[in-house]
Amino acid sequence: MDPKLVERIANAVLYEGYMLYPYRKSAIKNQRRFNFGVVYPRNYGMAHNEPFCMQTECLVARDWRMALDVSVRFLHLTAREGWQEAVERELNAPALGIDDLLALPRQMSFTFPSRLVKPAKGASEPPRHEAITGNIEITAHQLTDHVFKITARILNLTPLTRGPHMNRDEVLTRSLVSTHTILSARGGEFISLLDPPESLHEMASTCLNIGTYPVLVGAEGERDAMLSSPIILYDYPQIAPESAGDHFDGTEIDEMLTLRILTLTDEEKQEMRQGDARARRILERTEALQAEQLMKLHGAARGLRQVGGGER
Repeated sequence: MDPKLVERIANAVLYEGYMLYPYRKSAIKNQRRFNFGVVYPRNYGMAHNEPFCMQTECLVARDWRMALDVSVRFLHLTAREGWQEAVERELNAPALGIDDLLALPRQMSFTFPSRLVKPAKGASEPPRHEAITGNIEITAHQLTDHVFKITARILNLTPLTRGPHMNRDEVLTRSLVSTHTILSARGGEFISLLDPPESLHEMASTCLNIGTYPVLVGAEGERDAMLSSPIILYDYPQIAPESAGDHFDGTEIDEMLTLRILTLTDEEKQEMRQGDARARRILERTEALQAEQLMKLHGAARGLRQVGGGER
């Protein structure tokens, strides 16, 4: 597994929809964001029929004494005068022996305490990261001599003072956002749930995934890593090498977004610079692009093959 390749894909998932063009807080579309991978506090989720648990189930075949590494990543939001920003959170459960998991599930509690955040320039009062508390449970079940089902459940147990009566924006600051799980196997191979071998098709169909879609990740053909994402992907997703950086909107085209940013007014660009730090980096990166880099965004041909018989 190439950790850098996996990290690039995971980061694209983490920040999908974080902010949208024109990347300024006054834009209507940026007043309600973060629609992917939200794990709400349990009592709010139960009252409003919203997800408070994310579950990943996948199959892995063991070659020898296998160990699993499980990483859960999400965004932790804070509100800044009508504009939500976020910090990355990561929880790691390394070196989980399959034999140990078969004997006893791994329970991992986590808490990120409440704390004040550095206020923006001119802000009347500092914003706050609200506390988040939860639990991760990792279990394994043996299906055949060499095939195991791995289950990873993420539960948001954050207590809410006003519970179901809080509004959505308040609850989002106590939720896990863009939540996803990365699993890697040392001494084992994950089985594609999209295209499992015929002999494992029935077993793959029993995997129950809640709010997430596991796919193989890494270089084509590698089977030692799986990304379980709230966004539907194919096995071995890739980021185009021509892309100069993330635009937080995988459904759009880099070239189109780049050209749109370059045509923003001076006032709109100034608002980008004074807003979120990631928006400012998008603007700086875009304005620094050379003509050759812009041309690369225009299009690329990959995987061309001859169609039909013989040379022409």
